[in-house]
Amino acid sequence: MSVTAGAGLSAGHDPLEAGRDAAGAAARSLGTAEPDLAVVFASGRHLAGPDALLAGVRSALRPRALIGCGAGGVLAESRELESGTAVAVWAADFGDAAAATPFHASVEGDGEDAWLDGLPEIAAASGAIVLSDPYSFPAEVALAEFQERAPGMPVLGGLASARAPGGGGALFCGEQVCASGAVGVTLHGVEMLPCVSQGAAPFGREVTITAAEGNVIHELAGRPAIETVQRIIAELTPRERAIVAGGLLIGIVIDSGKPDYEQGDFLVRGVLGADPDTGSLVVGATVREGQIVRLQARDAESADADLRRALRLRTEAMHGRPPAGALLFSCNGRGRAMFGTPDHDATVVDRELHGAPAAGFFAAGEIGPVGGRSFLHGFTATLAVFPQ
Repeated sequence: MSVTAGAGLSAGHDPLEAGRDAAGAAARSLGTAEPDLAVVFASGRHLAGPDALLAGVRSALRPRALIGCGAGGVLAESRELESGTAVAVWAADFGDAAAATPFHASVEGDGEDAWLDGLPEIAAASGAIVLSDPYSFPAEVALAEFQERAPGMPVLGGLASARAPGGGGALFCGEQVCASGAVGVTLHGVEMLPCVSQGAAPFGREVTITAAEGNVIHELAGRPAIETVQRIIAELTPRERAIVAGGLLIGIVIDSGKPDYEQGDFLVRGVLGADPDTGSLVVGATVREGQIVRLQARDAESADADLRRALRLRTEAMHGRPPAGALLFSCNGRGRAMFGTPDHDATVVDRELHGAPAAGFFAAGEIGPVGGRSFLHGFTATLAVFPQ
């Protein structure tokens, strides 16, 4: 298998021309006009006329499969256009023995009788990319079903962060514009390396949950959860306490079969509340007794370091093979708001992946695996990295 990829970006306002320009740039670096997959991220005025935009993309690329979604901002060519009108296109040729099969999934029925329709057959898939509308599709339910059908299969992607002017969703699948649900591709015979940068740094010592129910931690290390957290914070340096004071998070170990836990081993979730009467903490995930947790906090410095570290681990995993390209799903809370400068994630990805073509969008939630299972995240940068 030999993978080649290309990426292009256009800030033009005419949808047909912008689609053609961005796809044309991807085709030039790809070296072929008929790739296996094209992924399109569109923002601003293009969401009022996505049919013309997609026609422009298809005229320049003629991809065998095409998916995409509406975005608050797009990324490509080491640039981040966080607002306004733009389109980013990423395309890949996966070689003769590989395939990318598109799908559109939706929710059918109502209430307790509702079910997910259109989820693909994934028993033999090497990975999947999913782009979901946050208002009409339960991404976490779909991820749980993927995990049940194909444990360990990596799923990457994100939640669309912009909708059509009329209020409907903006998802692209082939020539179709879908107002709801989720679109994606299953990959067969394609090596896709997942990269998840939580954008958070761990603080203090690890402790074990000794009493829990649902998403409520009653005890940590045999004491009321609040008391244990206060003790850990008291042990931190003044600088560390200042960072934690900016927003306390909790990291939960998913794969407990390791002797030591590093930054990427934790599923990071928010602390949603506390009950001073019982000493319990409410967190943004279901927890159980015996799980190991560690306090976490986000700041620009730790987010930058974590992204660089995660990307270097991916390049090491390629064992000397160069990256062919990458899809980047960055939280819409990152960008200038987090780093204070433009183009942070896009330039770091370009540098660490040695200029491999990359494109993506600012998502309303990012999908990627931790501990061998794919989750929906926030404030992360997740990537699908494809070796040559």
